[in-house]
Amino acid sequence: MTDAGAWPTEIRLAKDRRSLRIAFDDGSAFDLPAELLRVLSPSAEVQGHSPAERKTVPGKRNVEILKVEPTGNYAVKLVFDDMHDTGFYTWEFLHDLGSTLDEKLAAYLAELEAKGLSRDPPARR
Repeated sequence: MTDAGAWPTEIRLAKDRRSLRIAFDDGSAFDLPAELLRVLSPSAEVQGHSPAERKTVPGKRNVEILKVEPTGNYAVKLVFDDMHDTGFYTWEFLHDLGSTLDEKLAAYLAELEAKGLSRDPPARR
């Protein structure tokens, strides 16, 4: 169970822009891959307005985070190089993602495989 009271003490974008380092006051710290942050975005565009509307987002293996923008004192907004910039990444969401990273990655990979989709973007012609 996620500690909804965990407060970030550090948020840092990696130099290659492919991961976000976040540390919390409960002593936990996570390196969150940009790919998972993008494909699991808490935005309505990805999550839909019900579980049945949730989208599987392929082709984001190499996505980068362009900006990390504070949103009040409860979240950040991430801007990705594919121009996705909706959804608020709350501290609770980020803590939960970090705490369950392996499980979430495995579920995402299984979902891609089941739908015949790839982490890699389509080849350009």
